[in-house]
Amino acid sequence: MEALYYTKQDNDTVMCQLCPHHCHLLPGVSGACRCRYNDHGLLTTLNYGQCTSAAMDPIEKKPLRRFHPGSLILSLGSWGCNLACSFCQNWEISQCHSSCHTITPQEAAALAIQEKEHGNIGLAYTYNEPVVWYEFIRQTAPLIHEADLVNVMVTNGYIEEKPLQGLLPFIDAWNIDLKSFQEDYYRSICHGSLSPVMRTISLAAAVSHVEITTLIVPGKNDSIDDMDREAAWLASLRPDIPLHITRYFPRYHMTTAATSVNTLYALADKAKQYLRYVYIGNI
Repeated sequence: MEALYYTKQDNDTVMCQLCPHHCHLLPGVSGACRCRYNDHGLLTTLNYGQCTSAAMDPIEKKPLRRFHPGSLILSLGSWGCNLACSFCQNWEISQCHSSCHTITPQEAAALAIQEKEHGNIGLAYTYNEPVVWYEFIRQTAPLIHEADLVNVMVTNGYIEEKPLQGLLPFIDAWNIDLKSFQEDYYRSICHGSLSPVMRTISLAAAVSHVEITTLIVPGKNDSIDDMDREAAWLASLRPDIPLHITRYFPRYHMTTAATSVNTLYALADKAKQYLRYVYIGNI
C-alpha cells in the first residue's frame, strides 16, 4: 500500500517524512526501517497488515502500571524498526523480515472485540516498533474506538510531529522508550537522536496517559547524573508520569554483562526525588 508522509523528488526519488531520518530513497531501495520501499517513485509500506506476533498480555507487561491495572489487552506486532539499538531485545522481528500472517484493520478490530469476553480492554501495538506500522495503525485505531475499546502504543517515540499529531486523537495510552538522556548514546547505540523522542513525550503527555521506560545498560546510561537530568525533565512535564527503570540483559550485538540490581535501585532512588511513580523491571 502507498505510504503516508513522503514527498516525490526528481528521477523517481522519494523522501520519507514519517520519522526524523527523512530517508532519501532511490527506486528499489528501502529506508532505515527496512519496511518503507520506493517502488518506481511510489513509497510503499512492505509490512502493511503483516503480523508477526499476537497475544493477550497483562497490561503491566507493556509496561503500563497505572492504566487499567489488572486488565488484559490484545497485543499485535509486525516487523521493522526505525532505530537499530545494539542491545535490541526483539531483534528477530525488529531488525529482520520475520515470518508473518496477513491481517486487515477490520479483522484486527473484530479479534479485539471477540476477546472482550476474556477481559480484553483494547489493542496494543507493540513487540516491534509500531511507528513503522503507521498506516495500519491509523486505519485500525478508529475501529477500536468505535468498539469502545482502547488503543495503546509501545514505542521508541521516534516519529515526526505531523504524523504524531495524526495518531494522538486515537491513542489512549503510550509507553515510550527514553533510552538515555544523552544525545551521544542515541547516535552511537541506537542510530537516532534524542530531541524527537523528547518532543513525542511532551506532546503525548499533554493529551494522553504516558509511561516511560529506560533500559539501563552498564557503563552506557547508568550514571546518577543522567538519571537526575532525565527525571527532572519528566517531572517538569508532569510529576505523575510513571518511569520504568529496567534491567538490560545481553542481546543482539551487545555482550556487556547484565545490569546490577543495586544500580537499578540507586537510579530509582534518584528518580523518586522528582517523580511520584518509579518502578524497577526485568529483575
